[in-house]
Amino acid sequence: MTSFHFTAGRIPLLVSIPHAGTQLTPEVEAGLSDAACGLPDTDWHLPLLYDFVRDLGASVLIGHYSRFVIDLNRPADNQPLYTTATTGLYPETLFDGSPTFVAGKTPSAEVRQGYLDTIWQPYHQQLQQELARLKAQHGYALLFDAHSIASVIPRLFDGRLPDLNIGTNDGASCSTPVIEAIKQVCTAQNDYSWIANGRFKGGYITRAYGQPEQGVQAVQLELAQLNYMDETPPFAWQQDRAGQLQKVLKPLLQAFIEAGKPV
Repeated sequence: MTSFHFTAGRIPLLVSIPHAGTQLTPEVEAGLSDAACGLPDTDWHLPLLYDFVRDLGASVLIGHYSRFVIDLNRPADNQPLYTTATTGLYPETLFDGSPTFVAGKTPSAEVRQGYLDTIWQPYHQQLQQELARLKAQHGYALLFDAHSIASVIPRLFDGRLPDLNIGTNDGASCSTPVIEAIKQVCTAQNDYSWIANGRFKGGYITRAYGQPEQGVQAVQLELAQLNYMDETPPFAWQQDRAGQLQKVLKPLLQAFIEAGKPV
C-alpha cells in the first residue's frame, strides 16, 4: 500500500489531509493499547468533508497511515511544536494522556526509522513536488492543511474548543490579506465560533512550507469534530451537520484562493 493518495488539480491550491489515515503497520497494530485500538485521535472523515475542493480544482494529498504509526505533521527531528501538552512524531500517548502502546510493545527505533523513510518522507516529497509544480505553473502556490479534533480534551485545552481554529504560525505562514479574507468569512456567519492562532497555530506542515515571501501561502484549519460527526465510537459521519459546515468551509477556501493571488 502506498503511504498517500494524491490527485493533481488545475488551480494553485493544494489541500493536505495528513491525519485521516487508519492504516497500521504490523508492529503498531500488535502493540496498541486497548484505548488506542479504536484510533481515537484520527481526523475522521475529512476527505469526505472536503471532497468539494476537487470541484474547485484543488490538488488533494491524503495520508493513508494512522498518526499512531508516524505523525506527518511533526518535524522529522521530533522537536516539540508547542510548549503545552502535545504529541510527537511517534505518539506515545493519546490526546487524553493514556498510553498509545502496551508496555514493552512500542515499535523499536529501527522500525520507526523505516516509517520515517517509507511513510513520512514520501508524503513530504509529494507535498514539496506539488508546491513546486504549482509555483512553476501559476507563479505561486496555496497550501491548506486540514485537521479536526474532538471538541473537549482537557489535557490539551480548557473548556470546549472553538468550532473553527485557524492557524497561520502567528501570521508568518501567509500574507495579511489572506488571513483577513478568511477572518471576514468567519465573521460573516453566526453558526460557528472561531479563533485565529489560538491553541492551534499550525503544525509542522504549515510552519515549514508557509513562506509567503517565497510565493507559498499556508493556512491550517483545525475543526471541532462535533460539527460534522459523532465524537464517540464508532465516530459516525453526520450528513446534516457536515452539510451545514460545508456552507462555511467552501466560501472560506474560495476566500483563500482569491486573496492568495499575487497583487
